[in-house]
Amino acid sequence: MFKSSLFTFFGTLLLLLTGCASPTKMAFNNDSAKALESGNPIYLMTANLKNVYKTDYQPELSVVHVVRGEANTSSDRLNFVIDDNAKFETDDPIVGNSYYLSMELPEGNYTINGLTSRSSSFPIHGYFYTPINHDLKAEGNSIYYLGHVEAIVRERVGDEFRAGSVIPLLDQSVSGASGGTFDIEITDNWIQDRKQFLSKFPMLEGQTITKAILPEFDREKAQKMWEGE
Repeated sequence: MFKSSLFTFFGTLLLLLTGCASPTKMAFNNDSAKALESGNPIYLMTANLKNVYKTDYQPELSVVHVVRGEANTSSDRLNFVIDDNAKFETDDPIVGNSYYLSMELPEGNYTINGLTSRSSSFPIHGYFYTPINHDLKAEGNSIYYLGHVEAIVRERVGDEFRAGSVIPLLDQSVSGASGGTFDIEITDNWIQDRKQFLSKFPMLEGQTITKAILPEFDREKAQKMWEGE
C-alpha cells in the first residue's frame, strides 16, 4: 500500500512540476473564440470537491490529467490547468468547491486519468488525487457534455484507496489526504450545469451541446490500480 501511494504522489508531482506533461489551457479562456473555430471537439464537465473528514482542508482543483493513446511522449500527457474563469470556490464543506471544465481534444483516443487538488492552511499543505480512469474517443467537431463529478473525502476504512499520498506524513495526515478516501459519483447534471456554463462562458449561447455522459465511477478498478494491479 505504501508503495502504491508513493507512486500516486510522486507521479502526480512529476506531471505537474518536471515538464513530463504538457500544461494545457482550458478551451474557454481568453482564446475562447479560437477554440470554437478550431474544428476540434470540446468536452465540458463539472466537478465539485468536498472534504467532510478534515473540514478545515477543502481540496482546490489544480489540474485535470488526460492522456492520449499510449502516452508515449510528453505531448500525449495533458495537464488541463484550472484558471479563475473555471472555478467557484467556497471552502465550505457543505457547499464544496465547484469547477467548470472545458477541454479541447483533437480527434483520437484519450483517458481522463483523474484530478489533482491541494488544500493549504499554513503551515499545512495537503495534496489530493481523485481517480476517474475513463476512456474517451474524441471525434467530430461538436461540443460534448461529459457530466458532473461529485468527489467527497471521507475517513478511509480498511484498505480503501487513499485520497492522497502518505507523505509528507504530517501534511497529508492533518489535511485528511492520507487518512481519507474519495467517494465519487458521476451524474448527468446538465439542467443545472447548463445555466452555469452559459453564465460563465457566453460564447456557448446558441451552440449545440451533445450529452456524452461518462460511465459511473468504477471503484473496484480504482482500487486495483491503487494496489498496483
